[in-house]
Amino acid sequence: MIEEGRALFLQIAENVEDSIIDGSLSEEAQAPSTNELAAFYRINPATAAKGVNMLVDKGVIYKRRGIGMFVAPGARERLLAERRTAFADRFVEPLLVEGRKLGLDADDLSRLILDRASAARVPAIEPTEGSAR
Repeated sequence: MIEEGRALFLQIAENVEDSIIDGSLSEEAQAPSTNELAAFYRINPATAAKGVNMLVDKGVIYKRRGIGMFVAPGARERLLAERRTAFADRFVEPLLVEGRKLGLDADDLSRLILDRASAARVPAIEPTEGSAR
């Protein structure tokens, strides 16, 4: 679960974000505490706190004094939007650049992706509410 070479606090924050995105941690649900994360990952609580504080700074989770950490309203949609943008930057833009080099336009690339998805039997992705389609 923990990858070598990547900062632990970033991985912890990303794992909590993944739980919010997949719905296992719903909005207004109590998020794992710093001590729970530290015990689970067997790390220093200060490292877990750094990941948790990063999520607080992003507005993904918030603190209720004396009670704990909770998932902020709208956190899932904010995270999905953030990750879609990162996906486009990391994968789609280089695809378009390479496609242009090969003389392929966006329609050609769309057909190529659909053909490959069909051949690989990749299940169709159903649009979700609020998705950019």
